[in-house]
Amino acid sequence: MRLTPPLDVVVGKGVNLIRLTRAGFRVPGGFVVCTDAYHRFVAANQLSALIARALVGTAAADTVALARASRTIREAFSRGAISAEDAVAIRLAAREWLEEPLAVRSSAVAEDLPDASFAGQHDSYLNVIGEPALLDAVKDCWSSLWTGRAIGYRLRNHIPGAGAALAVVVQRLVPAEVAGVMFTANPLTGRRSQTVIDATFGLGEALVSGAVEPDNFVVDSKSGRVVEQTTGAKATATVARQGGGVETVPAPSDRPTLTRPQLAELAAVGNRIQGLYGAPQDIEWAIAGASCTSFRHGRSRHCSRCRPRPTTGWRSGCRSALCRGCWSR
Repeated sequence: MRLTPPLDVVVGKGVNLIRLTRAGFRVPGGFVVCTDAYHRFVAANQLSALIARALVGTAAADTVALARASRTIREAFSRGAISAEDAVAIRLAAREWLEEPLAVRSSAVAEDLPDASFAGQHDSYLNVIGEPALLDAVKDCWSSLWTGRAIGYRLRNHIPGAGAALAVVVQRLVPAEVAGVMFTANPLTGRRSQTVIDATFGLGEALVSGAVEPDNFVVDSKSGRVVEQTTGAKATATVARQGGGVETVPAPSDRPTLTRPQLAELAAVGNRIQGLYGAPQDIEWAIAGASCTSFRHGRSRHCSRCRPRPTTGWRSGCRSALCRGCWSR
């Protein structure tokens, strides 16, 4: 089994999951539904022509037209059927975890281009339980390639929609008590000697969506010493709901999310990841119980304020719906 599939088949998040796991970092087990499966779904359900018709006459500034086009396309995706072969492949890949909570996340081909970023424009689904919910979440991720925001962004940045495709990352969900984002260089000042950590209680989706003001910590990257600390107004937390999905609950807004030893450990792990990639990184992380620094959904990407971005070559050859065997834990 080839473990280094091409970037346009697995796409950024999946590639990073493979790389982080093989380097020994704590990444929840999972697999990638490759872009090939997206293309087969679109072809089998005759969606290309429908997408083209829905996009006729849309302009980046016309939010009403963008919303209308998005609704037409996404409704068609929801009616579509995943082929029996691909559904079986997904079920087999997830067979050990089908009764466990899963995170199902979009990863688009054009997500992190050197001069453009689709971060936050495609959908993710947390606490997905069972095969029917998993297959529906995969389809919903695929259709989120055609949100109004994503369509408008491609139009504004002259990114062709015809070649758009999306992989789906499926992982065991970390039952995070605290989660957040870490920058291994200060994104405001550009200082490479400082690690900046944003943190909130719960799964971290409230932070990513901007629903809460997170705690913010500036840490000396070498010593782990806290240089600055700001306690945010994180009055709510996103947590897993019994039976599937998520819900919002009250959170202790006056209490810091992280201790100084945890901050030092996060900064140390960030240094190791930066060393692996050879450039400053933007990393999502989570803490559950005594396990500090599991990398939720395995995302590590180059910090957009701290380029240049190094190139990485990948060999070709992913022929199944999944990049099975990419990583497991």
